[in-house]
Amino acid sequence: MANYRVFYSPNYYADIGEGHVFPIRKFEIAKDILLGEGTLRPEEIVAPDLVAREDLLLVHTPDYIDRLSAGELTAKEVRKLGLPWSDALVRRSFTAISGTINASRRALVDGVSSNLAGGTHHAYPDRGEGFCVLNDVAVSIRLLQRERLASRFLIIDLDVHQGNGTAFIFRDSPEVFTFSMHGAKNFPLFKETSRLDIELADGTGDDEYLETLDHALSRLRLHNADIIFYLAGADPYLHDRLGRLCLTKEGLKRRDETVLRFAREEGIPIVTTLSGGYAEDIADTVDIHCNTIRAVKDVMFS
Repeated sequence: MANYRVFYSPNYYADIGEGHVFPIRKFEIAKDILLGEGTLRPEEIVAPDLVAREDLLLVHTPDYIDRLSAGELTAKEVRKLGLPWSDALVRRSFTAISGTINASRRALVDGVSSNLAGGTHHAYPDRGEGFCVLNDVAVSIRLLQRERLASRFLIIDLDVHQGNGTAFIFRDSPEVFTFSMHGAKNFPLFKETSRLDIELADGTGDDEYLETLDHALSRLRLHNADIIFYLAGADPYLHDRLGRLCLTKEGLKRRDETVLRFAREEGIPIVTTLSGGYAEDIADTVDIHCNTIRAVKDVMFS
């Protein structure tokens, strides 16, 4: 693999308040660190445009998209979303979802591509929740299907929270294998049914986690996917405020390497997205996200 494209835009930032638990500056900080240390070259970073409304409608309802765009969500919907509405939030959401769409197209050509955002797996067709406004992976998959670029899809969701919106969207789509490995007692309280759900006890550490992942990946080979979408959440980290698991940074990097090796050995293109991360120190969340991109370089280009 000679080419690698990572999608990022300054529009990934929106002002949600300095005290918010969602570390929205992490995307820019990660980009700056990866460039500064030489892991990424400037020419490898591409800024996506806004997603087209017609593409969003492959998954989301017209009513939700129209009211989201116009700032007409109800107070209850905004509370469930967990982010304050603004024009900048809409622009951020429309840009970040485009990042995953573009990364999916590039991965099919280059074997791997990344979005320095994305993994917004709690978004349903008619609503957002859990800091997820729109479901980037779901829209990307429906777009690839419409364009006949791929027909079988594998989602490896290793955010600490179950990908409930994604599981709901693809509940009647056998061509999309949804795999979520998450904390059993964590958000969301009422979980959807993925094709494969693995629930982990509070306090699960590196060794048990990685052994469980290895067993799960051996089952996923049977799906014969054309492309993998990997949600590399930073929130299984032991110092994450919303995580409840006990993985170390080294354990999380080994997790990333395990998934990437799986993709490489199976010859399946892979898209990586960042998903969640809420460490007590934002520098830890950023470092874990950077480790995912470092792992791409180590595994896919060595």
